Amino acid sequence: MELRHLLYFKTVAEQLHFRKAASKLFISQPPVSRQIKELENELGVLLFTRKDKRVNLTDAGKYFKAEVDEIFARLEESKAIVRQIHKSESGELKIGYISSVYQSHLADVLIAMRDVFPYMKTNLFEIPTLTQIKSLEQGTLDVGILRGPVQSDQLKVQTLFFDPFVVVVPATKGKYKQPEKLATYLKTSPFIFFSKDIAPHYHDKLIEICARMGFKPDIVHEANNAHSILQLVEAGLGVSILPYSLKQQYGSLKVSFIELKNIPVSTEVVLAYKQSNKNAALKWFIENYRSGK
Repeated sequence: MELRHLLYFKTVAEQLHFRKAASKLFISQPPVSRQIKELENELGVLLFTRKDKRVNLTDAGKYFKAEVDEIFARLEESKAIVRQIHKSESGELKIGYISSVYQSHLADVLIAMRDVFPYMKTNLFEIPTLTQIKSLEQGTLDVGILRGPVQSDQLKVQTLFFDPFVVVVPATKGKYKQPEKLATYLKTSPFIFFSKDIAPHYHDKLIEICARMGFKPDIVHEANNAHSILQLVEAGLGVSILPYSLKQQYGSLKVSFIELKNIPVSTEVVLAYKQSNKNAALKWFIENYRSGK
């Protein structure tokens, strides 16, 4: 059985007329009749009844037509996907991000991407900065949303924004807004923070901020993502110092965010990727993610 057998059968089944089917196929009628006969012999069934120059599908023919229609529909879909892949408009885009970056914007960009790249599959991975850098270098990620510095000569890095730090305390402790009172309160409070192994840059920033306030933080709880840290603060287990952008993402939690207006320490949020990656979807993602920041 060859594809032309199925095509001839499909055309006759739609036209229910051999001469009209032959005309639609731009061939003479005898080859059409011959191919249908070969198909019926191979299947061992009668696909059409022919009486008084009228052609009708048998029950077997009706079932086979539905199956053949599905085959051709799937073939057309496959052809479209192949063309998309050839144009680098399909395939897979692997995106890394850190837990402390506002994710609503990321979702908005991915929704818009579906209209431009309908066959593109996106995979999201919440990964710490250091792990992202290694994954980007090895090619297991296409693009990363992470915090600087990114120390790699293999990656192209583009700044998204600079994120100032804020003190995060349980909601009932929101009265500590005077710098002196806040410093006194933090000095005697247990801190909840990222592990130094997971986020060394964060750890250094925390030490710097606390040093400017005149004390060394007592880190008693560690977590591997921002949400966990905030939940522990909400539960009253301690305080933390985190990027301001988390207020947008977790504003519903029962915690207070206190700005450090006199301590201009911030962290840089960046996009990183290999410039040699020519995926059209990657280029589109970078342009549109940056434009919304």
